[in-house]
Amino acid sequence: MQGTISNNIRTLRFHHGEMSQAQLGQRIGLTRQTVAAIEAGKYSPSLEAAFRIAQVFGVPLTEVFQWQPDTSD
Repeated sequence: MQGTISNNIRTLRFHHGEMSQAQLGQRIGLTRQTVAAIEAGKYSPSLEAAFRIAQVFGVPLTEVFQWQPDTSD
């Protein structure tokens, strides 16, 4: 089953003192470029990285990432 992953990382960064992509990357052990790619939906993080991102913001994983299945199948 195919689907689309979206995220709220930009909004969460805004609500956490305008945290930069570089700051988030430092806290989860990824580069700013990787965080930018994840935020833009161009790269899917590992499950561990996804949990680390959610932990930084203190929210459940489902508040960071959402998955919408394709209904065309």
